Amino acid sequence: MKRFFTKRVGTLAACLVTCASLISIGAGSLTNSATAATSATGNVTFALPPAVIPNYIFPVMSGTYYSNVNLYQFQALMFRPLYWFGTGNQPSFNESLSLAKVPVFTNGGKTVTVTMNKYNWADGKPVTSADVLFFMQILKAETSIWPVFVPGEFPANVVSMSAPNASTVVFHLDKAYSQTWFLYNELSQITPMPQHAWDKESTSGKIGNYTTTTAGAKAVFNYLSTQAKSLATYASNPLWQVVDGPFKLKTFETTGFTVFVPNSKYSGAVKASYAQLTLLPYTTDAAEFNALRAGTIDYGYTPPQDSSQIPVIKSQGYTSSPWIGWGINYFPMNMNNPTVGPIFKQLYFRQAFQEMVNQPVDVKKALYGYGYPTYGPVPIQPKSNLSTPQEASNPYPYSPTKSAALLKSHGWNVKPGGVTTCTKPGTSATECGAGITKGEKMVFNLQYNNGFTYVTQFMQQLKSNLAQDGIQVALTTAPFNTILANATPCKGATCTWQMENWGQGWSYGPDYYPTGESIFETASNINEGNYSNPVNDANINATHTVTGTAVLYKYENYLAQQLPVVWQPDPDFQISEISNKLTGVTQSPLLNFTPEFWKLAK
Repeated sequence: MKRFFTKRVGTLAACLVTCASLISIGAGSLTNSATAATSATGNVTFALPPAVIPNYIFPVMSGTYYSNVNLYQFQALMFRPLYWFGTGNQPSFNESLSLAKVPVFTNGGKTVTVTMNKYNWADGKPVTSADVLFFMQILKAETSIWPVFVPGEFPANVVSMSAPNASTVVFHLDKAYSQTWFLYNELSQITPMPQHAWDKESTSGKIGNYTTTTAGAKAVFNYLSTQAKSLATYASNPLWQVVDGPFKLKTFETTGFTVFVPNSKYSGAVKASYAQLTLLPYTTDAAEFNALRAGTIDYGYTPPQDSSQIPVIKSQGYTSSPWIGWGINYFPMNMNNPTVGPIFKQLYFRQAFQEMVNQPVDVKKALYGYGYPTYGPVPIQPKSNLSTPQEASNPYPYSPTKSAALLKSHGWNVKPGGVTTCTKPGTSATECGAGITKGEKMVFNLQYNNGFTYVTQFMQQLKSNLAQDGIQVALTTAPFNTILANATPCKGATCTWQMENWGQGWSYGPDYYPTGESIFETASNINEGNYSNPVNDANINATHTVTGTAVLYKYENYLAQQLPVVWQPDPDFQISEISNKLTGVTQSPLLNFTPEFWKLAK
């Protein structure tokens, strides 16, 4: 990777091509010859993941609502981000689908100029620089709720901004950054919002310029976020009809059943050629598979446990294509829990716990081979040169013997099948650790997503494995959205959750370059387990300013050893089953999709 401090757009574009090659990967995709014909009904049906439904429409959201479904299969169809990422089956910058041209860095890299492309809102008004500032002004006023906010980073590192004209935005930064990192992980967070329609403080209030002050921005945010919590009104609220994406919302039910229709005013080069796109919710993967076998889904998935039925599905007119995501899988331990947090903070404990996770067996038995292990913070699949050899091999392979020995060497009385207790409290190398009292028991609570069969199998096997060390885990289940709402950074007496597993870890986006600040840096708004390590923070910050993969390798190799979370196998996002009537589908590893390119044959 080369770093350029030049005013020429073409040079930065060349840098981005070079950088994209660093994350050029192979991914499951399906691209058939397109056909112009549409079916009689023109309705394309897309199956949502089990127990995962859209539940937030406003682009400025808290961690409670921050999910792939809300971001990529719901909001982005209506409200396009400033910059689009994902080109075919690669997680690279896509200028052709972006609302702005490649940013220009000047002033030694401290000034960023963004020039808007010509796009319109559905009401005919142009998408302008004011719409970018509108988003930024609200974001700056509400960074405390922004899931990927890290103190000192975006938008805090934008010290001032202006709109010299309707098509230009200028950002002044606090220092020079890696241009690729700033585009891939910072500017990538911006979603222009219709200032001319949304800049008001109440339904009956007049449109103004309220967000130019912090107090006004907070008032506008409170109004819009309140409207966004009224799910039953999504399809009827005129706010949400002012879109710049390829689709508009026609129907939305609180169950997640969603119907989109093409936005006739969409400014993109390609508009949907069918009448409507329907998102179908399912409470379990078994329910979805039954619907798939009945032929009521155009774009669905086969659960891993039913993979032996793929030939049958193929005979019914589907093409099977694994969809591999650009992400990692893990679940957090709450290190700020007032009761068990001191145990979770001990590295030796996390090592002993990780050594009871048998990832190869889980991949083989629960995922039927449709997945891969997670050994660190950078994805090892799809393959790229961003992951190191260390991440491809397990630093803590399954070993009940080593796990038990590690606990014993730190002052615990290990009782296989019973309950392990601390017998040597204290902070020396052979004692239990700070904040752990004599007689304290290794008894924990773990709540997991009840929509995925494989997650249930993971957790039941883990519970059995841990019992060999006398680590007792009480398992409970909850829906995906409940898990996300529970697993939030916290502190104090009310910070009582212990372990939460939503089943699919983290997909890198809108932090597409996997430097980890959003999820593993101290005080990040979505660092659920409250992990904090100054060495890790320094390693992450180096990736923001230093060009090249060496700093990324240093970061990932260190964190793979430190275990900020419990690594678990990452399933393929899904084993897609795509009707042979549906063509033009490309499965981006970023998990966003562009259904305006799809064609539905009669």
